Amino acid sequence: MRLKALDVAMATMCAALYALIGYLTNLGIVSPIVGVVRFWPSVIVPAVFAALFGPWVGGVGAAIGIFFADMIHPGHGVALLSLTVGVPANFLCFFVIGYMSQRRIGWSHVALGLGICCVIALITIYLLAESILSFEVGALFLGVFMGSYLLAIIGGLIFTGWRSYQFASIIGLAIGSAWIGLGLWAYSQIFPLPLALGWERNAPFYASLLWFTWTFATEIPFLVALGPPIIKACRKSFPSILREVK
Repeated sequence: MRLKALDVAMATMCAALYALIGYLTNLGIVSPIVGVVRFWPSVIVPAVFAALFGPWVGGVGAAIGIFFADMIHPGHGVALLSLTVGVPANFLCFFVIGYMSQRRIGWSHVALGLGICCVIALITIYLLAESILSFEVGALFLGVFMGSYLLAIIGGLIFTGWRSYQFASIIGLAIGSAWIGLGLWAYSQIFPLPLALGWERNAPFYASLLWFTWTFATEIPFLVALGPPIIKACRKSFPSILREVK
């Protein structure tokens, strides 16, 4: 696919804003028990660009932006880790959000989103049962992403124009989170992980479930709660960027 000049400009702006806001909102918080993955509210930036300008702008902008964010202090600074885990995970996540948010969502997509949340809930329950997560952390994870899913359903029912974006966010973030979880586990079998909390090498497979759950649970609220009002404001301010839903 050939990118237009506007797409290239918007992808560049997306990357710059993603890296900058990621730097400014970096609180030094990483996932409990296993570390590595940071608390990352700046995911809202490429989500908005993806919804407004399409999948390639969101995906490419997020991929470039996360690479620079990883390389700049206090990022981990490991280029190979960023290129194999962070970059593809961000590209897939926001490409899917940009692609699906431009299409009409039916009940089959809603069922898929519900299925994804059920899988995440089961993973969290497993981690609780194995005493890998504390009860407080597990309850927080369950509450956050189930609350976010309910918010997506309610918002989709009341404001039907946002149904596509809400469920695109759930599915896209689930794909990106899965890549991060499995990618970090695979990376640790060969190379040491930075920012790890005792899991630098040969992390057990269940660590991938922790990374997956942490990433999804801490990022989905920003996507489903902040995305619609920001996108709506942008469309009102710049009506020419509104793309037709297919």
